[in-house]
Amino acid sequence: MKWIWPVPINTPSLASRIDHTVLKADATKEEIERLCAEARQYGFATVCVNSYWIPHVSKLLTGSDVKPVTVVGFPLGANLTESKVFESKEAIRLGALEIDMVLNIGALKGDDFETVLKDIQAVVEASKPHAVKVILETALLSESQKMKACELALRAGAAFVKTSTGFAASGATVQDVALMRRVVGDSMGVKASGGIRTREDAQKMLDAGATRLGTSASVLICK
Repeated sequence: MKWIWPVPINTPSLASRIDHTVLKADATKEEIERLCAEARQYGFATVCVNSYWIPHVSKLLTGSDVKPVTVVGFPLGANLTESKVFESKEAIRLGALEIDMVLNIGALKGDDFETVLKDIQAVVEASKPHAVKVILETALLSESQKMKACELALRAGAAFVKTSTGFAASGATVQDVALMRRVVGDSMGVKASGGIRTREDAQKMLDAGATRLGTSASVLICK
């Protein structure tokens, strides 16, 4: 698949690139229901929630073009590969249509690239035919580590590389998005996530090469 960027800033095309997201631990049923209603109203690409909410979100989004998405190995990435595989399979069984996984950050920083590669490959295989986005947690990585992570995600067959969980010291930056795009070319999507709160933030990320945005400020951005 060839990825095209940037997208125009008109609201419908912008909304279609947004993962409308709530991943905080204290999210309530009412918040999740509001998230889904907003996603249907504005035409966001997905609703991204913790896996507990996937059955409910899947029901609420039935009949719409909005996909339910969940995260696995979240937010640290230091889980057993087997647990990530189980999370992915179970989430898909319950209605998830995309998976955002956190790679093994410690293994990457320790140059154990085979472990990182196999971890991603296992989740990609478990999630087929659904897209997997690989979260790098760029705030914790050097430039060379970010590049290597992108290369490994590409080799593993993931559909996207993604900047951040939103739980580290900082989130997406224009520089990181541009770097990730340079490494993967037009072979993968790039998702910018973490700290995107305004329409200006969103446009900068798209201009840098992002094809998807993860944010909890989606409605404000599109208004």
